[in-house]
Amino acid sequence: MRSVSKHFGPTVANDAVDFAASWGEVHALIGENGAGKSTLMSILAGLYRPDAGTLGVAGEPVRFRSPRDAIRHGVGMVYQHFMLVEPFTVAENVLLGARDRGVVLDTRSVEADLSRLGERYGLAVDPRAPVWHLGVGERQRVEVLRLLLLGARILVFDEPTAVLTPQEARSLIATLRALAAEGFCVVFISHKLDEVLAVADRITVMRRGRVAATTTPAETDRRALARMMVGRELAAFVEHPAEEPHETVPAGNVALRVRGLRARGDNGLEALAGVDLEVRAGETLGIAGVAGNGQRELAETIVGLRPTAGGSVHIGGRDLTDKGCSAVARTGVAHIPEDRLATGLVGSLDVSENAILRDYRRPPLARGPFLVGRAVAAFTDRLIHGHDVKTPSRWAKVRTLSGGNQQKLLLARELAGDPAVIVAVHPTRGVDIGATEAIHGSLRAQRCRGAATLLIGEDLDELLALCDRIAVLYEGRVVGELPARGADLERLGLLMAGIQEATASGATAADRPPVVLRG
Repeated sequence: MRSVSKHFGPTVANDAVDFAASWGEVHALIGENGAGKSTLMSILAGLYRPDAGTLGVAGEPVRFRSPRDAIRHGVGMVYQHFMLVEPFTVAENVLLGARDRGVVLDTRSVEADLSRLGERYGLAVDPRAPVWHLGVGERQRVEVLRLLLLGARILVFDEPTAVLTPQEARSLIATLRALAAEGFCVVFISHKLDEVLAVADRITVMRRGRVAATTTPAETDRRALARMMVGRELAAFVEHPAEEPHETVPAGNVALRVRGLRARGDNGLEALAGVDLEVRAGETLGIAGVAGNGQRELAETIVGLRPTAGGSVHIGGRDLTDKGCSAVARTGVAHIPEDRLATGLVGSLDVSENAILRDYRRPPLARGPFLVGRAVAAFTDRLIHGHDVKTPSRWAKVRTLSGGNQQKLLLARELAGDPAVIVAVHPTRGVDIGATEAIHGSLRAQRCRGAATLLIGEDLDELLALCDRIAVLYEGRVVGELPARGADLERLGLLMAGIQEATASGATAADRPPVVLRG
């Protein structure tokens, strides 16, 4: 890619970028949110067209008008959010868009090809299984197998380990190395610097739409990479993320209590199967687990967005079971949802309108049915400056902000009223290392202030850094709990995969009574 530029209105996503990756290598692409990495790779994959610059594959100039053009030249991208149709089988998903296979689709031959490729590259998955039956790691394999079956030789992975267990992440890294050894060109986009150093042959760092540096793991380390990404030192944060300062705060009264909580998922099936937990003031309880094991439903039932099918939710000693999200919010509960634009923010509204979404009916932001413009502006500016939200102005549409700045705005709004309880779901997912440092600092400050925090996440380093205890959710049940300090990562990973440790007597954890978490 030579002198590639891309603009979205006045925003410069890529500014005359040069990028080259070779056959037989894993080339990592890193940078802050908004640095331009995903845009650059989306141009390579045919999703966007560049405003300027040229592309070449295997020495030949190319112009991609669509992802189909890119695939024809051997370029495919595995996106962070999978592009699969859940009711279809694996083979049916692979066949989507395969117009060259005629009117009658031959799923049997595709199933055989998928089995062969899965065995060869360590990506085994049942080609006849409906996608909704598969775990997150298996769905990712389907995406990779689809590209391999279509003949892709240049594979781009966008944050591929964000939703995987530690064991699945290690397996994927081994697969990427094996693909490179066979001559594939692999581009690896990630915020996880340890994984970048483990898997990459070369590393390109982007900052503000330009290439800041290209280096190798032998020539750099976490600290230097972080400095290149953000332009300043983050040494204490990046060198030992799980050993960040963790102030001792005396636990207070129970602020959040959940008993026997049951709920159904969007598919009508049971997503929570009797969850018990307690979180005290000044305490952070982490919920670990692979995506799809009830985490989203747990958060939504607590904050009143999803009806319960049994059990109770008590906040500050009050029974708020099925009372609705407005009643829950009025008791001092902050909610940082899993999907910031689907549930937390409104992309078509400006920054100030999003900043007041919780409190626009209350003084001093409102006087009767009317908003007080000066108070709204002052409140918005306080959130922007207090949480370093980078925005052209308070009138900028939220959808034009980078993911990290959207997340910081959401966090600023939810924490503005010093909440008694915080329910945070993946608060740093898809967020760069600089924004992650800021978000961690905000959550720590709330804990020291006495807030009770339920932190749901898939990044074990983050849970270890922020939490007092970590409970593991699997198939809608709490299957184990560990203190965060000195926790065994291997054991946590096994619990996340549903493999419960053996007891001294030889009985498994499944033979014991359900775990009840009590303060």
